[in-house]
Amino acid sequence: MAEMTRPTVPAKLPSLVKAAFDKARLSGDLTYYPTQVAVLAPNSIPFQLRFSPALASKPKAPKPKEPNGKPFNPFESPLPAMLIADFPPSHRLVLNKFAVVPEHFLLVTKEVKPQTHVLEIDDIAATFACIQAYRVEGQELFAFFNSGPNSGASQPHRHLQLLPVQSMRDGLENVNQGNDWSVLADRLSESGNALPFQVFTTSMRPNMTAEERHSAYLSLYRCAVKAVFPQSEARSEEAEISYNFTMTSQSMALCPRMAEGTMIKDKFGKDIGVVSLNGTVLAGTALVKNEAEWNALREDPNMLLGVLKGIGLPS
Repeated sequence: MAEMTRPTVPAKLPSLVKAAFDKARLSGDLTYYPTQVAVLAPNSIPFQLRFSPALASKPKAPKPKEPNGKPFNPFESPLPAMLIADFPPSHRLVLNKFAVVPEHFLLVTKEVKPQTHVLEIDDIAATFACIQAYRVEGQELFAFFNSGPNSGASQPHRHLQLLPVQSMRDGLENVNQGNDWSVLADRLSESGNALPFQVFTTSMRPNMTAEERHSAYLSLYRCAVKAVFPQSEARSEEAEISYNFTMTSQSMALCPRMAEGTMIKDKFGKDIGVVSLNGTVLAGTALVKNEAEWNALREDPNMLLGVLKGIGLPS
C-alpha cells in the first residue's frame, strides 16, 4: 500500500482563520448571526442552548444552478473571499458562509466526493492536523461531520466542520452555569453516558498514526451500523446509516441518527416547533430560531431531553 502523503497544514492557522473571517464579515461575503445563550442541564448534562432570531428571517434564496443545469456547488470553486487556504494534498479550508459561531470554518475535499461516503484516511488526517495546529497555539478545535438525511447535513460535497472551542464559549461568561459547560464528547467516556441516545466513543492517544486514527473512526462507524442493523457487515463505500462523527484532541465520538429533529409541544399538547440538531449535539449545544422554542426549552429543560431521545437510538 502506498504511503499516505502527510497533510501540509497552513502556518499559524488560528490567526489565518480569524483574519479571513473578520475580512469576509466586514465585506459582507459572510453573514454572522449573533445568538443569545443559556445553559440547561437535562440529566445533569450542561447543554448550551443558543437562540438566533435573525436566522429565522434568513432569506431562502432559490438554489443557483451552473450553466449546464447542475446544482451550484460552493465548495468546488470557492469564492476568493471564502477561501482561507489550500491544504495539500487533498483538501482546502473554506469559511462557513452562514456562521453562528465566530471563525466557523470547513475542511473541504478538492475533488468532488460524496458527503454520504465513509470518511477516508486523508479526511481524518487533515482534520487531526487542524486540531493539532490549534493546540500548538494553546487553543482547542471541535470538528464534526454530518452524514445522511437525518444528520443535519446540507451540502452533498464532502466537508468536515471546525469550530474553535473558545468561540463556542462566546457569551457564557454572563450566564448561570456557563462555567459548567465544556465539550460533551470529551466527557462521555469519563462520566458514563447520561445521554438518552447511543454514542460510541474512543480516546485519542497522542502518538497514534494516521492509519490508527482512521481505523478508530471505522471501528466506531461499524459499531453504529451494527447497532442500527444487527445483520449488516458495514462494508460498502456508501454509509448505511445517518450519523454524526466528532473529533477533538482527546476523543472521537459517533452517534447513529434516526431523525434530524423532533417537535416540541406546550403543556396543552400544542406544537411549538421542530428542534433540529446536527453534529454540534455531541459538543453539548443546540440552536433554536424562534422565541417560542427558546422560552419553552428554558422553562422546561426536560423538553430538551425529549428532543435528544427522538434523534438517535435509545441508550
